[in-house]
Amino acid sequence: MSQHGVGPRAVTRSVAFLTAGVLAVPALAGCGSEDPSGKPLAGQDIQPAPRDRITDGGTLRWAVDSVPDTLNTFQSDADATTTRVAQAVLPSMFRMDASGRPERNPAYLESAKVVDTEPKQVVLYKLNQQAVWSDGREIGAADFAAQWRALSGKDTAYWTARNAGYDRIQKIERGDNALEVRVTFGRPYADWRSLFSPLYPKDVMGTPDSFNDGARKKLKVTAGPFRVKKTDREDGEITLARNPRWWGEPAKLSEIVLRTVPRDKRASELAAGTLDLAEIDPAAARRITVAARPHPSGSPLMGPGADRSAADSLESWAVANGSDEEAADEETVARKKLRKAAVKYARQQQALGGFEVRKSLEPAYTQLALNGAEGPLTDERVRRAVARALDRKELAQVVLKPLGLPSVPVGSHLALSGQAHYADNSGALGGQDTKEAQALLADAGWVRGGPVKEQKKKEKAAGPEGEKSDDTGEDDDDTGEDNKAHHGPDPAGHLAQDGTQYQAPHQGGAPGAYAPRGTAAPANQEAAPLAKNGKPLTLRFVLPSGPGSQTLRTVADRISRMLERVGIGTEISKVSDESYFKDHIASGQYDLALYSWPATAYPATDARPVYAKPVPAADGSLNVEQNYTRVGTDQVDQLFDEAVATLDEGESRSLIRKADSRIWAAAGSIPLFQRPQLLAARKNLVNTGAFGFGTPVYEDMGFLKKGAKPASGPSAKGSPAP
Repeated sequence: MSQHGVGPRAVTRSVAFLTAGVLAVPALAGCGSEDPSGKPLAGQDIQPAPRDRITDGGTLRWAVDSVPDTLNTFQSDADATTTRVAQAVLPSMFRMDASGRPERNPAYLESAKVVDTEPKQVVLYKLNQQAVWSDGREIGAADFAAQWRALSGKDTAYWTARNAGYDRIQKIERGDNALEVRVTFGRPYADWRSLFSPLYPKDVMGTPDSFNDGARKKLKVTAGPFRVKKTDREDGEITLARNPRWWGEPAKLSEIVLRTVPRDKRASELAAGTLDLAEIDPAAARRITVAARPHPSGSPLMGPGADRSAADSLESWAVANGSDEEAADEETVARKKLRKAAVKYARQQQALGGFEVRKSLEPAYTQLALNGAEGPLTDERVRRAVARALDRKELAQVVLKPLGLPSVPVGSHLALSGQAHYADNSGALGGQDTKEAQALLADAGWVRGGPVKEQKKKEKAAGPEGEKSDDTGEDDDDTGEDNKAHHGPDPAGHLAQDGTQYQAPHQGGAPGAYAPRGTAAPANQEAAPLAKNGKPLTLRFVLPSGPGSQTLRTVADRISRMLERVGIGTEISKVSDESYFKDHIASGQYDLALYSWPATAYPATDARPVYAKPVPAADGSLNVEQNYTRVGTDQVDQLFDEAVATLDEGESRSLIRKADSRIWAAAGSIPLFQRPQLLAARKNLVNTGAFGFGTPVYEDMGFLKKGAKPASGPSAKGSPAP
């Protein structure tokens, strides 16, 4: 699912060989001695420090997007804050390492392995003998069994959001002693490590009532380095306190306060001293970077009035001192407001000098989704043409290069570089090739200069709340700055870390340098739009319009221009965040869309519903699960089914890579780039920041002792965004 509520890379071939040739690629992806999974493109940036250099005590104030509606991660309205709380207060048998691969969590698990495969798969868990719940009871088979029964899907009284994996379990029983748990599967399950992470106590999972309501507002019984002390929805805070029954290394912090702070307010809250750690957008990252320089408050490039030229200032002075008293009064008031804002900004910049930006790449990627259920994109050739028109490296550079992060396009739908299942399978579709894209479109019957019937005036382009703007494929600026994009969409900040929403100013430049809008171009069939059966080839590009959307707006603009070069037009519609998925993506009211999916260590389980072939439901509707592109094949489904039932890990990875190659070939979605992860952290805050793939170790977070230095190493320094 993306953060919006849903949560990842060239071979040229002619049109005639696209279908036949693409299926030969998967065999190449896994061959050779070199591991195709590679390494993470960016490491963690968490300012590591040994525990003996960290102060005992202190409160970490950490910004979050919201206080969650539930503390039960297995319910449909769980969110990122639900996960953060669960990581700090509940057991997890496995956690993610820095490469996004599952590793045994020694605080809870001595060992876990498959001990039998015939006649049934049996996994034996040996628990840490010190592991106890906060009420003093030992963690054991009863908790595993209660969670299995709740999530198996057999009892519909449990309001569960997912049961993948748990539905394959046949029975759970105690082993030779209280520290052993034997899990027997009715069907083989390759992703068994995904289960029981987190693990809730039987008090929560034991009955439908306790599952449905008992863990929504509070967690009475926990088993992590922290416990839930208080949930205050009015003030938008969750307070976590040290767990006195924690058997591991004691938490360095006394408390962690998760505070709801809107992303566009976080720089101000950091400057005011009410936050110690916050995920931020690129604009805030730049402010903090500038603040760390010798004279941040004197920077002429940022802050109120920074965009005023000398001529603007002179004109303002002239108006304020002119003979028009009314205009002079208004200008004087405006000048006072500007000075006051500049003083406030300078004061904030001084305070921000105590912070640094820690950066990595999120375990998630942004994709271009193509709706294959209706319109021109039902034709696989048109979808492939869209893909071949894109320069994905350029799109990655637009987002990541200004932040000093590796700008490498994502090469897989099912994993990210460094993860076990990763391989760059983008060759199954091919890289950017304008001539190949045009050939595909021509083969599909779209020709330049064909007759175009006059279209009836459409309603809003993409359903409720849509605002349509015709895309000419042109742009005033290639820098990617927010105030230069002119196509109108304002994609939401959940897709890339952006700041507040701005209105595009009027087009600037030398007088006479631009033809008036509407000026007819010279007759040129090569520049004419593509048409078929009297209709132009124009796609609806739907984007969310929430605050903090500069980066994705720039990406959408670049994509539109790339498509225009091969004759594909776009109509960009911006819609509210609240309606984006429900009214547009989930209901299929779009042609093109940008949204993100999280990476997973268990793609055979987690990615299957995202790429499963849609099937008709009993009521005649189409059951798409989470496949919002509505593009799927029986082959892909079969490969997922084989991968999840194969206990040979190498074979399972090979099957996943083959599935990914076929997903690329179908061109229902085009992975673009891994999302940037930017966090502002107080300089003396250690063992936290941009974790990348890794699961945070909450008990090691804290503030350096006075005079102490962090550990040396590549992630020991703050990584300010340039």
